[in-house]
Amino acid sequence: MGSSHQTVIVTFNQPGASFGQDAVAALEDRLVGAIEAAQAGEFDGNLIDCGEVRLFAFGPDASDLFAAMEPHLRAFPARPAHATLRIGNTEQRVEL
Repeated sequence: MGSSHQTVIVTFNQPGASFGQDAVAALEDRLVGAIEAAQAGEFDGNLIDCGEVRLFAFGPDASDLFAAMEPHLRAFPARPAHATLRIGNTEQRVEL
């Protein structure tokens, strides 16, 4: 990853993993569309493990990237959840 890229990492925790992979895939499709429409960066995939889902995206401005993603993330029912915006060596946590 080049120094010009900033990152958004979204973490959903739900004991028992009551959300399914189909729901996560549908969310990812919505995120890809929103990120592309905003020309804010790229969706980079997920990590699903033991009731935790992490979604990764990167672009030139983490704030713009998160703004494109936020409505879809807030609509996803799995909680607790948060987004981490990585800008250089700093991180900003946003509760969802």
